[in-house]
Amino acid sequence: MTDRPAKPDLSALRINRDETPSSSRSPRSRRGWIWIVMAAVVVGLAIVIGLQTTGSAIPVETATVQYLNPASARSLLTATGYVVAQRKAEVASKGTGRLEVLNVEEGDWVDQGDIIAKLEADDVTAAREAARATVSVAEAEVARTKALEKEAKLVYDRAADLLNQELISHAEFDNAEARYHSASASVAAAEAGLVSAKADVQYANVQVENTIIRAPFDGTVLTKNADVGDVVAPFASSAASKGAVVTLADMGSLEVEADVSESNIEQITRGQRCVITLDAYPANPYDGYVKKIVPTADRTKATVMVKVAFDRLNERVLPEMSAKVSFLPQESDSEMIDSRTVLSIPSSAITERDGEQVAFVVRQGRAYQTAVETGARYGGAIEIRSGLTRGDVVVNNPADGLSDGSEVELGL
Repeated sequence: MTDRPAKPDLSALRINRDETPSSSRSPRSRRGWIWIVMAAVVVGLAIVIGLQTTGSAIPVETATVQYLNPASARSLLTATGYVVAQRKAEVASKGTGRLEVLNVEEGDWVDQGDIIAKLEADDVTAAREAARATVSVAEAEVARTKALEKEAKLVYDRAADLLNQELISHAEFDNAEARYHSASASVAAAEAGLVSAKADVQYANVQVENTIIRAPFDGTVLTKNADVGDVVAPFASSAASKGAVVTLADMGSLEVEADVSESNIEQITRGQRCVITLDAYPANPYDGYVKKIVPTADRTKATVMVKVAFDRLNERVLPEMSAKVSFLPQESDSEMIDSRTVLSIPSSAITERDGEQVAFVVRQGRAYQTAVETGARYGGAIEIRSGLTRGDVVVNNPADGLSDGSEVELGL
């Protein structure tokens, strides 16, 4: 009998499916690692982008779109100043008392002589009535003494006739004469008393009038410095009292007082044409002329004050408004004095892209390409007819590499 070969033992190769290898991980653990890897990638990308964008802003110079007057563009020089009323007064009371009536507010128009305010006047009014009564007494005294004088004159004339007839003595005549002269003196004294009493009435009237504050000239009330109930005194003689009640100005006397450098004053002559631009209304300049060159200099500023008058005023021009005065050449004619205004920017802010004129407007740190329509040139400025508005900030001298949306850094 032949022996069969033994079968190999393959049990060691069996896979035990009931046991889990110690090196395997759960699905939840795998998802956690995936999120960590994705977060790391995002952070890395952000760092890379940040490194790429850091320092990419293009430094640029800027200019502002503003109004330009064509005439001022041809001016010899420009000076700054303020609108000042040449006729202005701080209206105060000559008397002292409590303000009882105030008839005006800021902006009110008053005519010369109008009553602006009144002080309490009971005391001075009573004094005036007493003075008037004294006048009546003095007038009665004059009448009485004149009657006595008339009587004494009759006695004197009769005594003179009797003396001529030697019917009375010289002593009796002398007595009659003395009484007549005494009566005449009494009349003179009574008349002097009447004059004095009338003067007292006049003084009392002045005292009452001093409690009434009137407008010294036609004008507009600029400020109200006191209210009803305040104590008003001349020159504000005490800390608790007010001096001026209102400030009044003649709005027809408004002029611009501009400071011109001493080195340029030789270019200014009386009557020279000017263009006045108020900062409040830059789009509406005013025509004017040099009215006066003040004959003194300010040593601290090395300037000379020049007063410039308006050709025509309107209600928009107010005292203390700031203004710019453009002094035109002496040969300026009416055609050169052009009161219109145009929007303008420096000519160097205009460039060409794809065959059209553009400007780069700066908004929130970026430059945006904007097509513009230009007009006439005025020195280094150019008229903007469309595409921009006043106040827009544009890039001056834009570089060739500047494109729409480029990040920019504003230069000084």
